[in-house]
Amino acid sequence: MTDDRPRPREVLREARAQLAELTGMTAESVSSFAQTEDGWSLEVEVLELERVPDTMSLMATYQVELDPEGQLTGYRRVRRYERGRADAHRAGGR
Repeated sequence: MTDDRPRPREVLREARAQLAELTGMTAESVSSFAQTEDGWSLEVEVLELERVPDTMSLMATYQVELDPEGQLTGYRRVRRYERGRADAHRAGGR
């Protein structure tokens, strides 16, 4: 029996590439990754606006949903921040 499901590393790589292709922005890292009943759910950190100095660049976190085969089915921006800013403590862990 063969398992045709993509491996997590492949899902991460493809999610970043698909999001970058759709938005035209650089997907820098994945900060959250989970397999769900419907496929995969990720939070991807994206460079939205490059500034000088780099610590002032505008970043965003995108919630990305993928089907079980790793194809992007939807995304939305959930947060924007300057690269040099630390997260403020938020209730609920987000």
